[in-house]
Amino acid sequence: MYGEGEPIHFLANVKEYSHVVYTPHVYLINLDIDGTVYPSVIQDIQFHPVSDAILHMDLLRVNLGKPVSVSIPVRLEGFAAGVQQGGKLKLEMKRVKVRGLVESIPDQLVLDVTPLELGQTIKVRDLSYPEFTILDPKNSVIASVRVTRVAKAPTASEEAAAESAPESPEVSGQ
Repeated sequence: MYGEGEPIHFLANVKEYSHVVYTPHVYLINLDIDGTVYPSVIQDIQFHPVSDAILHMDLLRVNLGKPVSVSIPVRLEGFAAGVQQGGKLKLEMKRVKVRGLVESIPDQLVLDVTPLELGQTIKVRDLSYPEFTILDPKNSVIASVRVTRVAKAPTASEEAAAESAPESPEVSGQ
């Protein structure tokens, strides 16, 4: 654990931390080491390349009155208008990096995609929160509705309308 003061090295059973590691949420952990409680957040985890077992975990000691930078998951909510038209909703960024007071940062960033039309996106610059700042580049796309072949293809009613439309009269050059 690092942060203010000297880094603290400790050994713990992985089972004690699995509920905060294997979740998409960000948790404030009150770590009790030799009777002293340190509020902290998980900063980084290293996994074994084959077994995915946790090899090493970095915790950031937080001061409840000072801002921290953490990565939080993004969750999309709603039924996008572009999906109703045949498009495909794509979550481009599963996590965003934010900075703010630990007590003000949500467990996840929930975005309503209902108004998104075909070809539209939600970018970092489109979002603003008074409690925290998103640190990712402003042009980064978080979610988009992509146009699919189904959405591009004319529908049967459009084809029928095109076929039944009167042809333009031929103009002779006399």
